[in-house]
Amino acid sequence: MKTIKTPLLLTIAITSVLAFNSCKKDKEEEPATTTTAPTYVACAPATVYTPTVPTTPRLIFKFKFDSTQVRLDNVGNPSTMPPGNAAQSPIFNSMSQHYIELAGDFDLVGAGEVIHIGSQTTAGGVTAIDYCASIQSAENATFFSIPLDSITPGSYKWLRVSLAYQNYTITYKSTSVPGGFGTGTLASFIGFKTYISGYQMNGASYQPSAGTGGSGNHNQGYWGFQTDVAGTNYFFDGQAAGTTVPNPLFATSPIPSGSCLVTGEFVDNTFVNAPLVITGLETVDIVITVSLSTNKSFEWIDSTPDGYYEPSVGEAVVDMGIRGLIPIKN
Repeated sequence: MKTIKTPLLLTIAITSVLAFNSCKKDKEEEPATTTTAPTYVACAPATVYTPTVPTTPRLIFKFKFDSTQVRLDNVGNPSTMPPGNAAQSPIFNSMSQHYIELAGDFDLVGAGEVIHIGSQTTAGGVTAIDYCASIQSAENATFFSIPLDSITPGSYKWLRVSLAYQNYTITYKSTSVPGGFGTGTLASFIGFKTYISGYQMNGASYQPSAGTGGSGNHNQGYWGFQTDVAGTNYFFDGQAAGTTVPNPLFATSPIPSGSCLVTGEFVDNTFVNAPLVITGLETVDIVITVSLSTNKSFEWIDSTPDGYYEPSVGEAVVDMGIRGLIPIKN
């Protein structure tokens, strides 16, 4: 473990993180069996997805992090900034997911075509996402693929993805930082529950603090923040209530209240709504760009107010969630 310090100038506001939505595990997300994670202090999950049958025509998924995409609320409506709040669009470094489902109109969660459930573990007691076995994918990298002939042929309107972890860079303002502004890395665990004994940011190893429950299972909203000030490494962490999970059109894409699943309607490369049609006889890959809205996704109470995030004056963060999903067929 690397020697670290926790500055008062940064801990004032982030320890009072709030959010819009708590998240529960959807019943269908739990497979019949679970794995038991090994004992470890800190791990660095894989960053490259390796398919088991790379020569078979496949359905391929890649992330796009779009700070210009429409900013949605939990029910999929365009979201305006509340009076007195401010936000910034973070620079996303990586994302991981835990569950992928293709669905038609009116399919309940799990009633569509569930094509992926990530590794889970009971090492922390109840079933949780196995963070160490996840894949943290950068933009434009394949984060999952599956042979097209293994998918039930049909026409699918909706994509449902349970996002599990996000890593991004934010900017903050502080008189204690040379030049008045600094940047830091936020590791945000947004799955229904995650087993975390340790993790890495920027090459250094960290463990959840005793105040957040220490190593073990953590509910959606656990986060860690790392920054460097004048050559000194600082780290602190906390537990938020949840994150924004946009789901447009509940009437046709029903999602249980409190679900972790971000949903979006398939569009073609001209952004016209068009279902994903699978025949099982495809001879070439189909690539889906999962475009995630990062539009002002890091939001705080701008008490100064000056439009800059200033933890040293007690500006409290109120949300760290993804602000929309558009699955684009390429």
